[in-house]
Amino acid sequence: MTRRHPLKLLFYFTLAIVVMLVGYKGYLNYFEPDFKALHTEQVAHISDMLADTEGFSFAVVGNINNSIGVFEERMIPVLNQADLDFLVSAGNAVSGGGEDKYRAIQGTLSNLDIPYLLTFGQNEYENFGSYRFYDHFGPHFFSVKAGNARLIFLDSTGKTPWQWQIRWLNDLLNQEPNSLRFLFIGHPPLEPDQEAPFEQDEDFLAPPEFRQALLESIARHDVDMVFSANLSLYAEQVQGDTRFITTGGAGGLVLNDDTSFYHYIRVNVSEEGQISHSLERLEVGQHPVLSTLESLWFFIYSLFYVGYVNFILLVAVFVLISIKLYTAIFVAKDYYPDYDLDPEPWLSRPLRVAMFTNNYLPFIGGVPISIERLRKGLESLGDAVLIVCPRYRDQPREETNVVRVPSLLAMGEDREFRLANIFLARIRRQLRAFKPEIIHLHHPIWLGSLGLFMARRLKVPAVYTYHTRLEHYAHFVPLPGNLFRNLISHELVKRFANKCDGVIVPTYSTEEYLRMIGVKSPVFVQPTGIEYKRFQEVNDEDVRKLRESLGIVDETVFVSVSRLSNEKNIDFMISAIDELRRRSDRPFRFLMIGEGHQHERLQQRIDELGLQKHFTLVGSIPPADMATWYHLGDAFLFASKSETQGMVILEAMAAGLPVVAVRSSGIDDVVRHGFNGFKTPEKQDQWCEHVQQLLEDDALRKELADHALEFAADYSVEQFALDMRGIYALTLARSSSR
Repeated sequence: MTRRHPLKLLFYFTLAIVVMLVGYKGYLNYFEPDFKALHTEQVAHISDMLADTEGFSFAVVGNINNSIGVFEERMIPVLNQADLDFLVSAGNAVSGGGEDKYRAIQGTLSNLDIPYLLTFGQNEYENFGSYRFYDHFGPHFFSVKAGNARLIFLDSTGKTPWQWQIRWLNDLLNQEPNSLRFLFIGHPPLEPDQEAPFEQDEDFLAPPEFRQALLESIARHDVDMVFSANLSLYAEQVQGDTRFITTGGAGGLVLNDDTSFYHYIRVNVSEEGQISHSLERLEVGQHPVLSTLESLWFFIYSLFYVGYVNFILLVAVFVLISIKLYTAIFVAKDYYPDYDLDPEPWLSRPLRVAMFTNNYLPFIGGVPISIERLRKGLESLGDAVLIVCPRYRDQPREETNVVRVPSLLAMGEDREFRLANIFLARIRRQLRAFKPEIIHLHHPIWLGSLGLFMARRLKVPAVYTYHTRLEHYAHFVPLPGNLFRNLISHELVKRFANKCDGVIVPTYSTEEYLRMIGVKSPVFVQPTGIEYKRFQEVNDEDVRKLRESLGIVDETVFVSVSRLSNEKNIDFMISAIDELRRRSDRPFRFLMIGEGHQHERLQQRIDELGLQKHFTLVGSIPPADMATWYHLGDAFLFASKSETQGMVILEAMAAGLPVVAVRSSGIDDVVRHGFNGFKTPEKQDQWCEHVQQLLEDDALRKELADHALEFAADYSVEQFALDMRGIYALTLARSSSR
């Protein structure tokens, strides 16, 4: 006999709950009518019932508090058998003024066989409940004629000005000097002799002026009885000819002792106008566990009356629980790679690869250069590559297999970030005509999103290379910086990566970041390749001429390559170089290669510090000339923390330059501290100290330079293209096996 898995039973139980909830909600909405102005109907019933008699009897209850276990199940059956003409709530019939509580009390009161009237109390007023009370029952203060008696209901919540109520009360009582008078007000106007459980000052009628004016009117017009709630006890006081009764035991929290207990008040009015009353105590011993379960049940019960918003929320929670249970129980999980995948069918023939990127040449940056190297490497292996990218003003006139898309918007002072028109139909037509086998995405937004959409439409796998730490680009986004930096950027990367069939990262530290934010897709660590051979084939004469043109004689030359933008941390290096010239007597020059919207501001700062002889903003250099500029230097300096790999660092190492960089996810796996360079926290003293070492210690600089050259040899673009083909082939094999 096979044993049932307990979680499987729980799954089917949860699923059954969802089905029952949907059915019950349908019943409530299609078979139970809405209700409005119920007091109108109740008053009509009372008038018809007492039309031929002057004598009657009624019950007064207080603090029902939406109780099901006590009021609905215990007290209502007693009231229905007590030969009463109607019921009055002295206040707090609901536990709060929410729509669900009003719906629930209406359902409870519908079990009564007699008419009922509600006093507008503190609980009815809470959570904008005054509007619901008015809509569902009627005015907040009103009066009713019952036989030869007048029942008067006042508003003690402050919703209605007390001055107006006192004037209305006096006028009303002056018109009927000989009738019996019963007054109902939620807050007690007198403090009882015994202290109620959890009693607070705000439980009594306020302000003092209202209380004094009301007591004077009660005494002047000989009001017979005044009923209040708001306290969890029974208390009776007499002042003049008026009896004041506080009743608070119809279902709310009581202590079940001599002061606080479950009860209701029975009031009898004879045909001769004689009034008598009696306390009807209910012996209800409810276990604390049962009381807790009742509260839980009421929470669920009341949700059915709130409307579709909360109901959908409730059902959604149960659906999520069901899905989680289903995936935990029935979906097989294998946390190891599928070693049975055979990529050989795709490795043995040319592939058709489409790439989507938000920037590309002639825009100079790490992503465009990486894509261009990958394209050249794949094409040298016989693959066909189609690139979908933005249009630029100075782009090549003739290009093969490049779809240039005009921009809707360009951001940044030099318009380096472009939002291409992804709605153009020709993008889809050209992509379909190309017939890609796999789509490679280089950004998680805009053109990247279009590429993912097209991959799903064409039913081909999509891989995504995580190039850029988006949180460092908050200044380009029209959202609060902290919101984008700390939440949106990470969530965007996670959601996009999990929709892809594979994710490529350049370093192991970047892979760790993706796993920490919740990326579940297969991740491949694949550093971007560099044209290693090109950096070895530099003409010494070209380097000499470049030194002469720059006026460099015997200085040590530091080189850096970066876009002049906020996220590249150029200001940090300017301050450090300013400090370095004070620390060391050795002559040096710092050449900052790159262009960007911060050029003018950075130059102004250099001028203000008097660093013109030490710090030079070179501007942009054609990619074909970069190898010569690297060989001009003696060491490479870097401070950006937005890199995922730091490709320019590998290029510098390929030219034989040791590196000093600020430690970050893109630097950690490339720079080996004390071997091919130094990596430090973003602390100027430490960074400057290691730069000074390379400036003053020629032997150390030579040793690290040799190691850097050796290290960079493993990152050739040829090997990069071969490794990428392997990733494509594995992804295609996994996709075809599904």
